[in-house]
Amino acid sequence: MTTQQSQRPTRAPRTTAVPTRMRAAVRERYGPPATITSQARPVPSPGAGQVLVEVHAAGVDRGVWHLATGLPYVMRLGTGLRRPRQAVLGLDVAGVVVGVGEGVTRLAVGDRVFGIGTGTWAEYALAREDKLSLVPDGVDLVDAAAVPVSGATALQAVHDVARVQPGQRVLVLGASGGVGSYLVQVARAAGAHVTGVASASKLDLVRDLGAEEALDHRRHDPLDGSRCFDVVLDVGGRRPLRHLRRALTPDGTLVIVGGEGGDRVLGGTDRQLRALVLSLLVKQRLTTFVAGEGRASTDRLAVMLRDGTVRPAVGSRYPLERAADALTDLVEGRIRGKAVVVVRGEER
Repeated sequence: MTTQQSQRPTRAPRTTAVPTRMRAAVRERYGPPATITSQARPVPSPGAGQVLVEVHAAGVDRGVWHLATGLPYVMRLGTGLRRPRQAVLGLDVAGVVVGVGEGVTRLAVGDRVFGIGTGTWAEYALAREDKLSLVPDGVDLVDAAAVPVSGATALQAVHDVARVQPGQRVLVLGASGGVGSYLVQVARAAGAHVTGVASASKLDLVRDLGAEEALDHRRHDPLDGSRCFDVVLDVGGRRPLRHLRRALTPDGTLVIVGGEGGDRVLGGTDRQLRALVLSLLVKQRLTTFVAGEGRASTDRLAVMLRDGTVRPAVGSRYPLERAADALTDLVEGRIRGKAVVVVRGEER
């Protein structure tokens, strides 16, 4: 454990001067991104085990789109059946700690942090101490905001689920997106030979991230059975399982990352469930997972950021007032890499 990450002695809750009101990207009801508005909201206070973060930037990912739209309906069991329990959107966060609650021992006011919070598309947001890591020296907070959800998902998919080994052939479907851009880098860092699939306009990004081969999905079908991979990482796709299996070696591993598409009730989870059942009947390993949100992954990613193994591919930056545009551009495929909502700093 580094000195920066060492645990500090227990202390009473404290805070720096913060305003009572803040700007936030809010949706009062489920609906399309157009329902998101910028509103004034009370600044929250940290409870036990929480810190208050002065938000500098927050990531944009599919999870926020699901929280905004309430789709698929099954997810409302945890977020509110008729209307969202949490009005302010946002999960990824990077910023500076300005307040700590009871029981917080590892973080202090003034620490630069990144991780998972609640309602992070705002000037201030709460986060549990155990879901935040320290931002390495020299890493910009806007870049750090692009890491937590997508980076942790990729890290867990490659290391914990697929268990990628050096020399394996790995196919990444959706290699230019938020999660895909990290999958390429983490798999390369694990010593794999990576083939990334994306649209033609984004192939240069996929190569720059370290893929040894980048394929235009409109011109090449990597699932046609002409070659096989040890691991296939399918990010948010809807390709049939039989096609995905064609691209696997007889004992290869398919990891379905995310559950996009499908109907309004179950979304893409039906394909995930079918993959798990089919995996019991064949030699190939067909699986999926739900990414954990604890700091174990962001601590590992902090090391990779510090040594340059992973770098955030920030493709678009939006001011808080244009948070709705960020989600629209995401679902319409206009973003290269990862988009961020910039609360404090420059947007471009």
